[in-house]
Amino acid sequence: MISNRSLATRVVGIVVLAVASAACWWAWAAWDTTYQVDPVTGTTSGPYAGWQIAGCVLSLIVVTAVAGARLPVWVVVPTVTVAFTAAWAWTASSDTSGLWAVGAVMVACGTFLGAAVVAGCAVPVRWARRRLEA
Repeated sequence: MISNRSLATRVVGIVVLAVASAACWWAWAAWDTTYQVDPVTGTTSGPYAGWQIAGCVLSLIVVTAVAGARLPVWVVVPTVTVAFTAAWAWTASSDTSGLWAVGAVMVACGTFLGAAVVAGCAVPVRWARRRLEA
């Protein structure tokens, strides 16, 4: 049975995790909505640069690993997936191509798989913390 204090701590942890997951998107990429056009070839790219995606992914890995060491994997994976995908979808839904829903499914699948791997790797840390606290 979970005590009220333990439950409150877990709920706060989940809320912080959701906000931090969404913040990874907002901090690195949500503000960049312009596509770049190569003046020579006319090729369009973007709107995100490689460094933005790398920073976003690395930040999300850190958030997920820390959460995985403190919360159960079955809580971490869906929380990270839903929060990050919702933040992404919020900005992507204004894209004029109309393909944002397809992208949202791809982001959700990738985030789910990545979060599962990272949070799963953090489980031994969580077990070690429990043994030290006992």
